[in-house]
Amino acid sequence: MKETKRMNESYTSFAQVYDMFMDNVDYPSWSKYLIQLLKEYQVEDGLVLDLGCGTGNMTELLAKEGYDMIGVDNSEDMLEIASEKREKSGLNILYLLQDMREFELYGTVKAVVSICDSINYILEEDDLREVFSLVNNYLDPKGMFIFDLNTRYKYEQMGETTIAENREEASFIWDNYYDPEEEINEYELAIFIPAGGDSDLYRKFEEVHYQRAYDLAMVRRLLEEAGMEFVTAYDAFTKDVPKPESERIYVVAREKGKSAEK
Repeated sequence: MKETKRMNESYTSFAQVYDMFMDNVDYPSWSKYLIQLLKEYQVEDGLVLDLGCGTGNMTELLAKEGYDMIGVDNSEDMLEIASEKREKSGLNILYLLQDMREFELYGTVKAVVSICDSINYILEEDDLREVFSLVNNYLDPKGMFIFDLNTRYKYEQMGETTIAENREEASFIWDNYYDPEEEINEYELAIFIPAGGDSDLYRKFEEVHYQRAYDLAMVRRLLEEAGMEFVTAYDAFTKDVPKPESERIYVVAREKGKSAEK
């Protein structure tokens, strides 16, 4: 299907330089906020799934906090880098190469998290409902699902924008477009990586990424249609309700339908 191709083409060559260009993300602060939410909902240890784990930055931080981590991503390149980090840290993390729309686990987990707008990469309502249904299926009774989303407001503010960054290790040009009717944000990446050796040449890679804006009402409806219980939503990194100008929101949902009795 078209969306599968789109998702699988993302983060191939960019995986090589992803962490370098994402060094503006304060992962320690993000993890502190996420851990605070997990513990608020009594998830203090046990199995946690990081859905759309990428190169494993958040997965590693949660593992260091004492959670037994599983990371799922559909990019083999990203998981290679995540595995290299695991080798260095010595943390016991299980990484699985799977599409979040059809992921499978060996059993249930206490919580599922999905951070850094991984959910925005799901472009179709039916697919998002299926992701939510799978999450509900693999959660322990009353298990928690915490994820973030870029908002329509953020995409509208980005609009048609070009961002360029030049570094010694690599450079990129990011052309961003937002279609308000389709609610699809598209960004084209041109990445220039040194060819290596004594050469002054660069290898050029081009990628196109698509993300969809979902309003909170639709997210809540899809969660409930998937059998989950919507708990709350926050303006990112606060306990405030989302505002019209919120650029990122966190959604908290709970497993519904299983009995805790053995």
